[in-house]
Amino acid sequence: MATSTKDVLDVRTKKGVKFGKELRKEFLFDENFLNLNHGSFGTYPRALLPIFRSFQDQAEARPDHFIRYVYPKLLDESREAISKVLNAPTETLVFVPNATTGVNTVLRNLTFQPGEHILYFATIYGACEKTVTYITETTPAEAIKIEYTYPVEDDWLIDEFNAKVKEVEAQGGKVKIAIFETVVSMPGVRMPFERLVQACREKDVLSCVDAAHGVGHVEIDLQKLDPDFLVSNCHKWLHVPRGCAIFHVPFRNQPLLRSTLPTSHGFMPLPKPGMATTSSPLPSSGNKPAWVQNFEFVGTIDNAPYLCIPAAIKWRESIGGEQVIRDYCWTLAKEGAKRVADMLGTEVLDNSTGTLTRCCLINVKLPLDVNRAVEMGAHAGIEKEKVGIVVRDWMSKVMIDDYNTFIQSLFYGGAWWARFSGQVYLEMADFEWAGETLKKLCKRVEKGEWTAVESKL
Repeated sequence: MATSTKDVLDVRTKKGVKFGKELRKEFLFDENFLNLNHGSFGTYPRALLPIFRSFQDQAEARPDHFIRYVYPKLLDESREAISKVLNAPTETLVFVPNATTGVNTVLRNLTFQPGEHILYFATIYGACEKTVTYITETTPAEAIKIEYTYPVEDDWLIDEFNAKVKEVEAQGGKVKIAIFETVVSMPGVRMPFERLVQACREKDVLSCVDAAHGVGHVEIDLQKLDPDFLVSNCHKWLHVPRGCAIFHVPFRNQPLLRSTLPTSHGFMPLPKPGMATTSSPLPSSGNKPAWVQNFEFVGTIDNAPYLCIPAAIKWRESIGGEQVIRDYCWTLAKEGAKRVADMLGTEVLDNSTGTLTRCCLINVKLPLDVNRAVEMGAHAGIEKEKVGIVVRDWMSKVMIDDYNTFIQSLFYGGAWWARFSGQVYLEMADFEWAGETLKKLCKRVEKGEWTAVESKL
């Protein structure tokens, strides 16, 4: 029997704490602030704070002892713990600070020949698109972009991918690697990443999955998915302190990534006549693959977040486990956004098959007249092309200053949208409050308060 929406949203932890406002007390939020934007930076429960601080304290109490000898063993425990969540061999998993670092590590390690292309999609994360640009400036690589504006259907994306690969090949080139998301950042929509990985395999294209919104958000079975590269932030949806991301590279592709980012002690230079053999000044950590050891020590940063993985997974199990959390967050995002759209008299961004909203991020259109805003902007000396961004930035700052909240807003496809996050510490009442707050905010936009932008930002 199918579970009703009411039952999904009425879930409680194993200790009887109701998801939503009751569970919010177990997080570290300012009691006057309502966080409606979990997707950007994530957060972690109060229960992890002493564990997190303990690792930092140990590193300060006996630096060399902890960093050289204790830390590698704890890191292995974290890799082992998350390997079970992702269903992947532990030796294919290492940690990096964030998803952007993972994508950079892949692109900066690959050797590109003339005619080889990097394929990416219109909604690529901005920092990753700049990385692609940098690679095309410094190597023979070329880039090809699939342009579109959501909503589009999954079938269309797959067809466009295949068409672009064929187009490059018809001109004598080769798509070497394709970059795509599990869930796009802005607008917050789900991509058919499973089908895209398969399409890459069929076209002999390396697949690089930017799963910044991945683990803890959508189900990822790496044995089944089998991407060529995948990196996923743990500090967003897995309730781990930031910054922490898991980087998966199957055995077949590990030889392609010779260097970490930055290059560190684990790098092994290619032998040259007369060159002395180099070795790491850090102690050997056993019989682990050289690729894994390479990522153990990458410069000096606070690695304590990496070590919180087992505790975060245990906490998530204590409140119901991955499936319960995912069902709640997905359902809350969808039902909450629908309620906000009804309150605003607008719509949710989705396609005809409903695949874009099968995730914890969802977008609601704001009831703002673009033409009217452009007219007001012209009177204030604001160029037409800048109005979308100026209004967006004004709303972002005012939400914090005047309403003690933050809802990620964006100007996309000729309209303003609010991107919501479904999370265990939120409930329907929070979305209804958000709807009322957005009504007030939109009225202030219509009055032109944002045109005095210099005095507010």
